Amino acid sequence: MGKLALVAKITHVPSIILSEQEGPRKGTRKAAIAGLREISRRCREAGVDTLVVFDTHWLVNSSYHVNCAPHYKGIYTSNELPHFIKNMPFECDGNPVLGHQLARMASAMGVDTLAHDDTSLEPEYGTLVPLRYMNEDLHFKVVSVSALCTSHYLSDSARLGWAMRKAVEELYEGNVAFLASGSFSHRFAQNGQAQEFAFKFWNPLLEELDKTVLRMWEEARWSEFCAMLPEYATKGHGEGFMHDTAMMLGALGWSEYTGAAEVITPLFGSTGTGQAIVVLPVMPLSGQDVPAASSQSATGLHRFPSRL
Repeated sequence: MGKLALVAKITHVPSIILSEQEGPRKGTRKAAIAGLREISRRCREAGVDTLVVFDTHWLVNSSYHVNCAPHYKGIYTSNELPHFIKNMPFECDGNPVLGHQLARMASAMGVDTLAHDDTSLEPEYGTLVPLRYMNEDLHFKVVSVSALCTSHYLSDSARLGWAMRKAVEELYEGNVAFLASGSFSHRFAQNGQAQEFAFKFWNPLLEELDKTVLRMWEEARWSEFCAMLPEYATKGHGEGFMHDTAMMLGALGWSEYTGAAEVITPLFGSTGTGQAIVVLPVMPLSGQDVPAASSQSATGLHRFPSRL
């Protein structure tokens, strides 16, 4: 049937938009833009027809949600950072068929998920900023998945990712990319200090933590990382509580994943946060279903427990 052709952790940092504009920040995010365009190139090379974005700027308080309207078009201004992203035009096609397949499989596997195609809901900037550089010619269809989940367990997000891969491979006719759109550490600079930390991490501890995590990814130390993810998401102020990362790794096989990450855009600081673009090669799954619940503790997440 279908194929999960590419998986990546990507940045949507709003200073990318600012770097397009005349002034002292112009050109300062060339590496991030180049990285997003490289992901786009690889997707095209792999025959991807739809980008599924796990968006850490889409906040939801109940259930998981999939935005799969037939078409999106509008003008976007961020309510969070209206001085960075303002009056930004956007347009892309959605994929209602895939969106419903993703939601249906996730729900069948015990993760309550709803798809929305008859909706005026627009994508958030965790989706729109990357699309600005990845989909300028409207080549790809786009499906957005809520990944700022306030009342959800990381284990359920991992199960969601696993289920969505099964949906692609068992129900869909086409090639799909999964993009986890969010940062590594995410401690914003304190109010009034944004300029000072424009190209820095909030403190050396978070910078070293992110460097360690990226090194673990490059060395394929997934069992260790999956065990530490709940603490990393908390202590590292993870964006969207790092639900996008849990979804991404769930799709890849969680702690049994064996692929070594490839860093496309090296780790960089932005207004206190840690950002990078990383490709995680898609490996064959071993064929077993989601492992049974093992524990309700944080370390129990290692094996897809039902609850943290």
